[in-house]
Amino acid sequence: MQTHEIRNRFLTHFKNAGHTEVPSASLILDDPNLLFVNAGMVQFKPYFLGEAPPPYPTATSVQKCVRTGDIDEVGKTTRHNTFFQMAGNFSFGDYFKAGAIEHAWNLITSSQDDGGYGLDPDRIWTTVYLDDDEAIELWRKITGLPDERIQRRDGLDNYWDMGVPGPGGPCSEIYYDRGAEFGKEGGPVVDEDRYLEIWNLVFMQDVRGEQSPKYGHKPIGTLPKKNIDTGMGVERVAYLLQGVDNVYETDLVRPVIGKAEEMSNRRYGADHTDDVRFRVIADHARSGVMLIGDGVTPGNEGRGYVLRRLLRRIVRSVRLLGVDEPVLPEFAAVVRDAMGPSYPELVRDFDRISAVMKTEEDAFRATLTTGSRIFDVAASQTKDSGSKVLAGDKAFQLHDTYGFPIDLTLEMASEQGLQVDENRFRELMEEQRQRAKADAAARKTGHGDLSEYRKVLEQHGETEFLGYTDLQSTARVIGLLVDGRPVPGVTAGQHAELILDRTPFYAESGGQIADSGLLAGSGAEIQVDDVQKAVPGLFVHRVTILSGEIGLDAEVTGSVDRDRRRAIERAHSATHLVHAAVRGAYGQRAAQAGSLNSPGRMRFDFTTPGSVSTDILTEVEEEVNDYLQTDVEVQTFTTTKAKALELGAVALFGEKYGDNVRVVDMGEYSRELCGGTHVGRIGQLGLVKLVGDSSIGSGVHRVEALVGSDALRYVRKEQLLVSQLADQLKVPSAELPGRIEGLLGRIKSAEKEIEQLRVAQVLQSAGALAGKAQDANGVRLVAERVPEGVDAGALRALATDVRNRLGNSEPGVVALFVPAGDKVSFVVATNGVARDKGLAAGKLVGSFAPAIDGRGGGKPDMAQGGGTKPAGLDDAIALLRKELGGT
Repeated sequence: MQTHEIRNRFLTHFKNAGHTEVPSASLILDDPNLLFVNAGMVQFKPYFLGEAPPPYPTATSVQKCVRTGDIDEVGKTTRHNTFFQMAGNFSFGDYFKAGAIEHAWNLITSSQDDGGYGLDPDRIWTTVYLDDDEAIELWRKITGLPDERIQRRDGLDNYWDMGVPGPGGPCSEIYYDRGAEFGKEGGPVVDEDRYLEIWNLVFMQDVRGEQSPKYGHKPIGTLPKKNIDTGMGVERVAYLLQGVDNVYETDLVRPVIGKAEEMSNRRYGADHTDDVRFRVIADHARSGVMLIGDGVTPGNEGRGYVLRRLLRRIVRSVRLLGVDEPVLPEFAAVVRDAMGPSYPELVRDFDRISAVMKTEEDAFRATLTTGSRIFDVAASQTKDSGSKVLAGDKAFQLHDTYGFPIDLTLEMASEQGLQVDENRFRELMEEQRQRAKADAAARKTGHGDLSEYRKVLEQHGETEFLGYTDLQSTARVIGLLVDGRPVPGVTAGQHAELILDRTPFYAESGGQIADSGLLAGSGAEIQVDDVQKAVPGLFVHRVTILSGEIGLDAEVTGSVDRDRRRAIERAHSATHLVHAAVRGAYGQRAAQAGSLNSPGRMRFDFTTPGSVSTDILTEVEEEVNDYLQTDVEVQTFTTTKAKALELGAVALFGEKYGDNVRVVDMGEYSRELCGGTHVGRIGQLGLVKLVGDSSIGSGVHRVEALVGSDALRYVRKEQLLVSQLADQLKVPSAELPGRIEGLLGRIKSAEKEIEQLRVAQVLQSAGALAGKAQDANGVRLVAERVPEGVDAGALRALATDVRNRLGNSEPGVVALFVPAGDKVSFVVATNGVARDKGLAAGKLVGSFAPAIDGRGGGKPDMAQGGGTKPAGLDDAIALLRKELGGT
């Protein structure tokens, strides 16, 4: 049975049982605790926590998931994967344990002719939480499982939570006995290779605190309702039903290995080391395509770093299979063809996905070239020192600073007859891992106490937002909190959170900042500083009481700061138009990666695998302003997401949309899904002026623009500046570029002359320095300080001149140091006779560099470097003398 059919049967089974099918969420939902979506229940968390009423009593989905904790183990075993599909069914206070068990049992044991999976009931085992007698009894009653195939396990195995405060509960896992050839008898408690877990039924009923019940700690509370959250591993069921041994041999993964076999002329299954590489390629290619498809771009932090690491591991593995040409776009095409039937967006966005992969591969191939040169220097230094072991610190530097993989370092070291101090390398890697783990833990926020907000939501329902049409309205105070706790009233001078049954104030979301303004009523005047959605659907006004006092149930009139709102709307509408123009210039690969819309100013980030041309951005600005002249009416309407996409509306990566969406239409030029507020006609923008652009990461570019009167003031300021420059230089403004270019040329020539004079002045001291040569065990040594201000080029020239003056009749070594503030730079030069005696400049650097907390390197005839401890200069010179055998 093909994997797509397994997915379809799961969804059909639960839809026939009354569940609502919910599409997979993006892998990059906005959750402070998750780098990527790692379980099917993540998009339903607000319903489990009671933060929002569920729109349906039961649901089913097949969720894209990525787990990155075991990246280094991928390929070494057939069990570890980064990307997988989790099929699940969910109940929000509808059915509980009995329903979950019955639904699962019917699907997995029903015949394939009847729409099930047809698994043999006699080979199914289950596990339950230690004291869950109810679950045991239900398994017996519903399925007829004998007692010996129902096993109790502790919280580490049979309690589920997200690893941070939030929802959780005991669970029951379903296992399938693969047969005696796969391991020992005795059920899952004995052997989890033979007994394969395929489905986890979580009885979601608890709220865990900082300490998890997995380790014996008590939950801190119960959820508003008893819920069901299940997860069936699609890939695991696939390799059971397809008669293969592991996920890498299933229909959606094996084709990637096949492409790697074709490229490398090697065969999967012939060699364990090669098999590891094949599996890494197959797993990471799928993960990489799916992550890029959801808007992740390679970078040096967070999600971008994980993606970069995955893609580079593919390139590294392919290289170790003997393939040197670019490969990522070809693997991406195989993944597209395999996964496209279930995820058609991969086909639609393939050009962008492929372009991102190509750019990252090109960059990494350049890194490998650079890393190879650095490795060659390190290997040469190791040999020169007489050692056969490349330092673990050097291997770590190659990995951490230059992105050079350790196994390539091992391979290249072996080719040169060297070993690598792997123990030290692993120590440094573990130190870095612990630092990253501590940083991640510090950033995890869990779920704060939102119970008071939920109570307001449950009692009064969602806040009615009036701000699309009204900037002033009356409302009733339905919630009043100070520091997250309810209070009966607040008085002048206090800061509070005020919740209204209806509001004209926009709550910050979708890149648009919140409104501000005033509330008045019951004798109080209140300043609205910010508006946020503490839980979905509930607008929380953060306020300062200016005068009087206010209490629950008071009637107030809210007035949005009109001028500020209009300026924000102009910025937001401009963002849509700039987005459309950028997509027109760069195609669908230019996807929005973030935005900020504040009064009169917008910031727009977009992905693009290549460089961004200033000329094209100029064309973007001109195109947007030309379109403003049409003064098209901005229309909004609500429709289904499917219909909106059919109409060509653009959906943003990482945004979660419901079944019905709001579309903002600015003619055929721009049509996006958006919940923000906008101008009535685009002519109201007046002017859009791009004022900055920059790269903010690999493949992500940022443009900033001013809109309306803010743009006009900027242009006037620029005109004034140009006028002042023209007056000072006494030329018409049109001739300013030529005049400035001429002045810069003269300045550059003058600087060059000054530099030549300075070098000449420095070189004049060469004779005096050569005259200070002292004997160090038969070596003429010049080790001196040079006055501050001598740059690297002049210092090299001076060292070369001094060395030449020493002649070549006896060994000569020149070491010149330039202290400058809290730093020091140096150059070491040796003549031919010294090198014949084995005195290499690079090797000599190692003898004294620690004294100045320095490092450096170079060729045998000349090396250079720097340090951060000028106070150690005398010690450095002494150490160099000692290295030469002098006193």
